[in-house]
Amino acid sequence: MPAAHRPGLPVGRGITIPESELTWRFSRSSGPGGQGVNTADSRVELVWDAARSAVLSPIQRERILERLSGRLVDGVLTVTASEHRAQLRNREAARARLADLVADALRPPTPSRRPTAPSRGAKERRLGAKKRRTDVKRLRRPPLD
Repeated sequence: MPAAHRPGLPVGRGITIPESELTWRFSRSSGPGGQGVNTADSRVELVWDAARSAVLSPIQRERILERLSGRLVDGVLTVTASEHRAQLRNREAARARLADLVADALRPPTPSRRPTAPSRGAKERRLGAKKRRTDVKRLRRPPLD
């Protein structure tokens, strides 16, 4: 099955990482593969230098470097895939994983919660429910003689 020509790796929000910024490394994989596991370089490492990428705006670069700081080494993001026996399937898995990581990191932050106070009616309803519950429990007690 020939691989289709790809101009780059689309990660969403109009951003596509060009193939020229992606570096591939291959090595022998552990796990399934039978006799071929010792000869086939099916483990895939996909490397992308996020700190020096030309496709990111300064805001996007800052967001990626901050959110992926635990995964970056000198601004370089490495994704590995070795769960499949075939190198081609591991390549696809690594591409998908990198796209998901970058898309999640670029997602804008959720707005912070605006603190609110309960309304007067809500307070009265809550206290009324507590009073009713207290009365129910009081009726369950044995009589005081």
